[in-house]
Amino acid sequence: MSTPLPIPSPTQRARPAISRGKFLAVLGPGLVVMLADTDAGSIITAAQSGAQWGYKLLILQLVLIPILFVVQELTVRLGLATQRGHGELIRETFGRGWAWLSVGTLCVACVGALLTQLSGIAGLAQLFGVPVVPAIVVTIAGIIFMVWTGSYHSVERVAIAFGLFELAFVFVAWRSAPDIHEVAAQFFAVPLADPQYLYLAAANIGAVIMPWMVFYQQSAVVDKGLGLGDLKAARIDTAIGALITQLIMAAVLITTGAVLSGGSGTTVKLDNVSQIADALTPTLGYSVGRIVFAMGLAGAALVATVVVCLTAAWGLGEVAGYKRSLEHNPREAPWFYGVFSLVLVAGGVLVTSGADLVKLSVAVQVMNALLLPVVLGFLFLLARRALTGPHRLNGWYAWVAGALIVVTSVFGVFAAVSGLIG
Repeated sequence: MSTPLPIPSPTQRARPAISRGKFLAVLGPGLVVMLADTDAGSIITAAQSGAQWGYKLLILQLVLIPILFVVQELTVRLGLATQRGHGELIRETFGRGWAWLSVGTLCVACVGALLTQLSGIAGLAQLFGVPVVPAIVVTIAGIIFMVWTGSYHSVERVAIAFGLFELAFVFVAWRSAPDIHEVAAQFFAVPLADPQYLYLAAANIGAVIMPWMVFYQQSAVVDKGLGLGDLKAARIDTAIGALITQLIMAAVLITTGAVLSGGSGTTVKLDNVSQIADALTPTLGYSVGRIVFAMGLAGAALVATVVVCLTAAWGLGEVAGYKRSLEHNPREAPWFYGVFSLVLVAGGVLVTSGADLVKLSVAVQVMNALLLPVVLGFLFLLARRALTGPHRLNGWYAWVAGALIVVTSVFGVFAAVSGLIG
């Protein structure tokens, strides 16, 4: 008679800690998508929020951290468990018609986001007296060259390098020396009856939870070759990214709140990139302030441009069925690289029209808020239907995730509509 195997103790049953090498190998998709989340449009929205309302929208930046993590954690779980991109999974679960609806939503969001990124680069060119058209052409050519000649890992590393320049805004916020007592006094002073406040609240929600983020991270974890064994590390990657992106948003808001409105919430409307750059001048000096602002905004715009265009090419490929991986060269996946390049070039052509960057950026984020019910609705249903076993969304976490998704979607749409008709 064989000896029964010993029952492992709780300590023995515990999953081993993640090694540094393992974590560094997984690190990337969450950090990249979160750095892209704090894109040029988001930074401008945060700057406008601080200029118009002082610190009264700061609480929203903190509330959005767990919501952002929950949304992107579901995205990661779906990608690792099914090895399918978001659009492909919707097609397999709900049918081609719903998949095209979802990708249509994605394309609208991507076009809006791309316009704000390239408009941000154009605004920076004007800030330093550089002609807009050559600046946009050089930017587009450089990005196309990087993507066409690189692998997923090389593109990811370059994107992270671009995005880390955004941390300059944290340094600027510290140097702006905000009045802590004034910050505390305004933190809970939320004028929900004011349509203008609600409009910017909706813009901030749309600036943090964007449709293309869901598509990008799910496709990225698949393209990087990650599996369910990487889930814990991928969650940590996502959590770190969520904290960093909201730290940057809060830093921009605090800086403009302290400098432009004096922390009092006095209404100061920003009309162009130069005015936002001037908010840094009293803190760092004219030349240094503009250089630091340019580094932060350029980093945000460049990483987001890469992510948004890749998302459009991945999303369309998942529904249309063409090859779609950075591990394929342009000859192997001509449609993927063609769509990527076409979207980027079309954005460059449109952005030379000279649109009002500040108004455009805020409007795009409000549009994202209006799209939340579709995007988050599909995400929740996929987590319930496409996942099985221990990875399926159920129990108390399903109730928490569902409640956060409903409240965020309803408030985002309510705030956007109230702001538009108010």
